[in-house]
Amino acid sequence: MRIHHLSCGSLCPHGARLINGEGGLLAPAKVVCHCLLIEAGGELVLVDTGFGVDDAENPRQLGLAFRALLRPRPKVETTALRQVEALGFSASDVRQIVTTHLDVDHAGGLPDFPDAEVHVLAPELEAALHPTLRERTRYAGGLHWRHGPNWVEHEGGGESWFGFEGVRILPGIDAELLLIPLVGHSRGHTAVAVNDGARWLLHCGDAYFHRGEIATPAECPPLLRFFQAAIAADHLARRGNCERLRELAARHGDEVDLFCSHDPHDLERTQKKAGAAAPSG
Repeated sequence: MRIHHLSCGSLCPHGARLINGEGGLLAPAKVVCHCLLIEAGGELVLVDTGFGVDDAENPRQLGLAFRALLRPRPKVETTALRQVEALGFSASDVRQIVTTHLDVDHAGGLPDFPDAEVHVLAPELEAALHPTLRERTRYAGGLHWRHGPNWVEHEGGGESWFGFEGVRILPGIDAELLLIPLVGHSRGHTAVAVNDGARWLLHCGDAYFHRGEIATPAECPPLLRFFQAAIAADHLARRGNCERLRELAARHGDEVDLFCSHDPHDLERTQKKAGAAAPSG
């Protein structure tokens, strides 16, 4: 099995020091869209998609509020589709997509893989297909599933995973994958656990935005802390899950490597690790 850590889009909101914790007050922040491409026994699995080709060619479709606040910079060459093709595969080779949630910067590439099964927690699919007024902006009016994806809904619960409830999925491939429900950021947000053969990787999605939030003692740049609270579907649940992830990192850091979707340091660190572990030649 081989796991690729991809950045499938970027966002550049103003206020680098208040978002990244470094840089100028008015400088653009660096926010990535960290996705995984898993090669397992001839199967390709994507964990999140980032922005899609249509988003890069027509960024206006992402919505005025989203563009004004987060200043997305989708590019065709950094879409999951183009990065999959650069590795010698085609869109049809990606048979499974596992989503942490369906916000536009996590599910924008769904139309680029129309034949894939799309795995999602049931409450998230319900929110995406029948959003409240407040939720409509985060799902961009459903434009990323107008093609009619092959949804595979999963309920929460199942088995225990390091003290969390886990839902084991894709039993037919040569990889252990579990959904770890962490609701709060959105109605059906989930982390995705992958066993790479040596240890567990936990893609935490938007359960937190900055690596300092799961450190001890915890820290988070102020604007980022405010933003997470403002957009959360359930802020108290999100905070509670973040505390549980901090405890997981403290107790089981040797067994589980945690990373989130948008921290560029997480992306760089995991890419270096994956490169060092990859076979040469």
